Parts: sequence; structure tokens; C-alpha cells
Amino acid sequence: MPTLKASLPPAVQVSILTDRTTTIRASVKDVQFELILTVALVVMVIFLFLRNLSATVIPSVAVPLSIVGTFAAMYLLGFSLDNLSLMALTISTGFLVDDAIVMIENIDRYLEDGYSPLDAALKGSGQIGFTIISLTVSLIAVLIPLLFMGDIVGRLFREFAITLSVAILISAGVSLTLTPMMCAKLLRHRPLAQKGTFYRVSERWWQWVIDRYAGSLRMVLQHQTTTLFITLGTLILTLYMYMVVPKGFFPVQDTGVILGISQAPETTSFEGMAEKQRQLARVILQDPDVVSLSSFIGVDGTNMTPNSGRIQINLRPREERSSGVTQIIRQLSDKLESVEGITLYMQAVQDLTVEDRVSRTQYQYSLEAADPNELATWVPLLVQKLQALPSLRDVATDQQNHALEEDLIVDRDTASRLGVTTAAIDNTLYDAFGQRLVSIMFTQINQYHVVLEVAPEFRQNPGALRSLYVKSNTGEQVPLSAFTHFEPNTASLTLNHQGQFPSTTVSFNLAQGASLGDAVQEIENVGREIGMPQSIAASFQGTAAAFRNSLANESWLLLAAVVTVYIVLGVLYESYIHPLTILSTLPSAGVGAILALQLFHLDLGVIALIGIILLIGIVKKNAIMMIDFALEAERGEHLPPDEAIYQACLLRFRPIMMTTMAALFGALPLAVGSGTGSELRQPLGICIIGGLLISQLLTLYTTPVVYIWFDRLASHFRRARPVEGRLEAPQPGD
Repeated sequence: MPTLKASLPPAVQVSILTDRTTTIRASVKDVQFELILTVALVVMVIFLFLRNLSATVIPSVAVPLSIVGTFAAMYLLGFSLDNLSLMALTISTGFLVDDAIVMIENIDRYLEDGYSPLDAALKGSGQIGFTIISLTVSLIAVLIPLLFMGDIVGRLFREFAITLSVAILISAGVSLTLTPMMCAKLLRHRPLAQKGTFYRVSERWWQWVIDRYAGSLRMVLQHQTTTLFITLGTLILTLYMYMVVPKGFFPVQDTGVILGISQAPETTSFEGMAEKQRQLARVILQDPDVVSLSSFIGVDGTNMTPNSGRIQINLRPREERSSGVTQIIRQLSDKLESVEGITLYMQAVQDLTVEDRVSRTQYQYSLEAADPNELATWVPLLVQKLQALPSLRDVATDQQNHALEEDLIVDRDTASRLGVTTAAIDNTLYDAFGQRLVSIMFTQINQYHVVLEVAPEFRQNPGALRSLYVKSNTGEQVPLSAFTHFEPNTASLTLNHQGQFPSTTVSFNLAQGASLGDAVQEIENVGREIGMPQSIAASFQGTAAAFRNSLANESWLLLAAVVTVYIVLGVLYESYIHPLTILSTLPSAGVGAILALQLFHLDLGVIALIGIILLIGIVKKNAIMMIDFALEAERGEHLPPDEAIYQACLLRFRPIMMTTMAALFGALPLAVGSGTGSELRQPLGICIIGGLLISQLLTLYTTPVVYIWFDRLASHFRRARPVEGRLEAPQPGD
């Protein structure tokens, strides 16, 4: 069938690929800008905390070295620099300086105690080396479950996890080798009187903050039972919020391109479809946010029926538009209601998609049955119920079984008396309407095909069949109407199959504020309410199917991340108890992440889930730094557990705040970004920022209490355990 270009200049036909490529380039460019901004923010945080240009340069060097090393590893692994890998590098920037910050802060502490730069570097790096190894190994361990994610989501984010792991591993190597060497060469002890005004003022402020923290920490240690109940309540609240938070898959991106699938009644002719498609195009082009569009009708690899078409709408750049793509789709839908006899279903084209078919709307729900009549009976009832659900909009189906059909009924007895055979009837009809090739005329430079068919005016209605004559065996021309009559009927324009059985696909979009998880549950409930028979197999397809698979694995993925971290920490500390103390910091991070998602009206999707998994690796760093120094104080200085953890909290307060703020500002550009495709990156940044804010507030107080409580529990078990080889006292009568 021919293709219709809807009132557009020829250049628009080529603009589809050009605009799409420009959109992808703009998206990658925005991620690159966010990466550069993240590096700048992290360096600024380092300077504000260290207040020394030389000390700021040292951890800042770890960032470009780690990123360049990661580029080399990506090249060797065959990875490309795309949205996901750039997002991994951006979020890793907040982690890359953590190890260097911890190393510098510990070396600087020995410089302040009077050690020479070389001795301070040797002693400080030797003391903090195991802590850095613990931080790095446990953070990479968190990413291990991402490497084993199944389905399409696992294949998508395997590159993300490997890129992030390589960057963290390289930064740890830099922090253990280059950072101590640079500290020995660049850092020098200067008395407080010789330092600048900014340093002295900020140092007094820092000392005031630490004093306030020490006072509040002593108060918390006096009410340990209450703090333990708060920790337990945080865990329960995290589990509850995880169960009730709206679930989603990937956020809808604003790529500047809208795909529209038009559908007219089954009785619409090609000429009628062309005119209605032009009307849609004229209304769309009147919108000030639309730059151009391309319109197609006719049966091809995408349009399976003559009453359907496609419109690809190209929008202005994001900064030149008055609203986002979702609002524009809603506005266009309202305007297009004035075009009668045709419906346009629209969805935003996505950079990251798992769809394997072109459908009218974003999500698909397919039904299969061995008997097509069952589908014809139950699908309209299901669609009617789904259209009444407030969480769904644009509910449509590809079932088109109301096309007009005229059955030509042959009176065989009369035809036989008139000497007309069935083959003669078939040949006559094919000559008139089948476009029979009857000859080829050859010239010196070309050839021409001669096609036999009736004139166009005789193809407009079935009445033209009455004007046909069939040649009988005797050579006479017999009117077709002499032995035939017409019976009107309905038929299907197409019969779709999925596998070996007839199928029908119901597609839908989500209403504003609705989540995919709730919509999936409601659709399944409707199927049970209408009593759909077991002979009809229903299943979600495309994005909805991938969402169900990812939702089924989410809980196991989080549990696998926690168990992996516990095993790694247990091996590092050779203890069953201390890893539990470290993991006690995680519930507060979960509460903060889910609260942040709900505050910004975002679903808990795949990107947000990855943010929560990364939080597991970030938040536990605080506890690791506290517990490492507490254990060293217990073993080296023989301090009791209460005093050891108290001193560790005060001693590590500043590096904890530095690493937390570096990670927070590293995620900030992702959270507040507004460029092309920023919707895909925002949940990751929002989760990390929300989780860090809440966990930082709670774990500075809950971790010491949990440490003390678990230490008492371990002491109790040690006292209760019988000593091997102990001689029992003789019993009376022995």
C-alpha cells in the first residue's frame, strides 16, 4: 500500500532519524555535564572540610585517575560510553574520594600530634589500611547481586555494576599507594596561629559541633534501651514502607519524541483514512511545542491493518518548551478529540526500553485461546471493565472483528443449468479485482506491465458486482446476478497469533499519579472478577512483563545484597557479631530513601532499587570507621567497650561527615538534573540523598548503642560456653 506524508515538506521525512540522534546526543551531553559538575562539587566539599589547598589536591587526584583507569577497563571489556555507564561514573565520584579522605584525615591527625610527614604517612596509612580494604570490599560486595540479575534488567545493568566496581577498586588502589606518598610530600604541620582566619574560625566551629555531638552522644548512651527500640522501630518501618510504596519499572523519559498510533473504525477506506490522518496532523502541528511530524498509513511491517497509522511527533528542545512530554501528550489528546472518526494513542519514545513490539500505548496485556470466538466474547468485556479503572487511561485492543463483509452466495444448481463453472466465476472475479498481470510490453529502453482490473468507479461498492458477466461453457456471457446473491456479514481485519494460538493484546497507559504495580494488580483482579475461563491464558508483555519479573526478584535482590555484605564483613572481622552492628545502619537508609521517593511522587522502580543497593554500601562505611577504631582501642589501649566506641565516634566524626557529604553532593546533580532523559537518573540521586540524610542523623547515635549491646551479648555467650578439657568436680559417692 502507498505511504501518506501528512502535509509536510520533504525534509521532514529525513528529520526523524536526525532528531532522534540529536536527542540521544543531548542526553549523553547532559550526563557528561553532570559528571563534571559532580567532580567540582566533591572537590568543593573536600576543600571546605580540609581547608587546605595541598590537602584538597591529594584526594582530588584520586577522581581523575580512577575515572581514566575505569575508561581503560571499559575499553578492554568492550563497554561503550552510554547513559548507564556515565551514570555509574557520576554516582561513583562521591565514592572515589572516600578512601582518600579517610587516609588523609588519619595522616593529618598524626601530623597534628607532632610526627614528621613521612612518619605520619607511614603510621597513618598502616593504621587505616585495613579500614579502607573493608570499605572497598564490602562496597563491591553490595554490587555482586546486580551482576547476577536475570532477564533484560540484568543484561542492562551488568555493565553499570562492573563499571562502578572497577572505579571503586581503582580508587582504593590509589588511596593505599599514591595518597600516602603525596601526603608525605605535600602535607606539613603548621601551628594554629600561622593558619588563615577562615581555618581558625571554621576549626572553632567544628570543635563546637563535635562538643555538641559528644554531649548528645553521652545522653543517648544513658538511654540505651530507648535507642534500641528506635532502631527496631526503624527496621519495622522500613519493611512496612517497602510493602506499601508504589512500585514501578523505569520512569517515563522526556526524549522530545512522541509516537502516536492512530486507529479508525474497521469500515474506513484507504482514502477516508488518509483524510482523517491529515486532520490529525493539522491539529498536532498547531501546538507551539511541536516542531515537525511524519505520518504513515497503509499496511506495512508496523501497521497491520488499513485502518491504522503512525505519527511520529518531534518536539522542541526541553529548554524551549512550556511543559514536559507527559503534559504535552495530555494537551494533544484533548485537542484531538475534535477530530471525529479516529483516535490517536500517544506515548513518549524512550531511550531505555524492553519492548519487542509496537503497540498503541506503553503497556500490554495479552490473552490467548485456542478458540477465537472465546476471545471475541471475553475481550470486549475485559476492556470495558479496564476502561472504568481510574488508574488506567487509553485502554485499547488490537481485536478488530467488526469489518464489513459481503458474502457472494452462488446458486450452484442455477449456475450448472446455465453452464457456468466455479472456476469461471473465480477467474472472472480475479480478472476484475485481483490485478491480474496479463502482458508485458517491451521497448528499447524500458518494459511495461499490463494489469487487468475494472475501472476505479466500479470498485467503490459491492453493487458493481451486478455488472459483471461470466462466460459459460457455450460461450455466452451470463450476468453474475443471475445465479448469485449477497449476504452482509462481519469479519476480522486480522487474526493475531502468539505462539501457536490466536491472541489479542490489550494495551494501556497509566493515569497521572498511578503506579505500574497497582495497575498490574487491578488488571489481574478484574480478570478474576469477570470470571474469565481457564481456557484463556492471560499474561503481561513487554515492559509490564519485565516489571513483574523484576518485582518478583526485588526482595531477593536486596536480601542477597545484605547477606553478601554480612559474609564479607564476617570474613574480614572474623566475627558473627560485628557485621550485624554494621548492618544495623541499613534500615534508617531505607526509610530515608523511600520517604524521599514519596516526597517527590516517584515509584520504587529499578533505578531507585539500585540506589537503595548503593546506599547499603555507602551507609555501612560510617559504622565500619567507628567499629574499626573501637576494636583497636579495646585491643591496644584496653578500654572498655563503652569508652572505646565513645572515643571512636568522636575521633571519626569528621571523616564520617566528609565522606557522607561527598557522596551526597556527588548524587546531587543526578537528583536535580533537568536535561534530556534526566527522569531516568533522578530516582538514583533522590534515593541516595534521602537515605544519607536520615541515616546520618540516626546512625551517629544508634550504631554505638548497638555495638555495646552486641558486645554484651557476645560476652554473655562466651561466659555460657563450656571450656574444653575442664575437669568436673567429683560427685559424692564416687
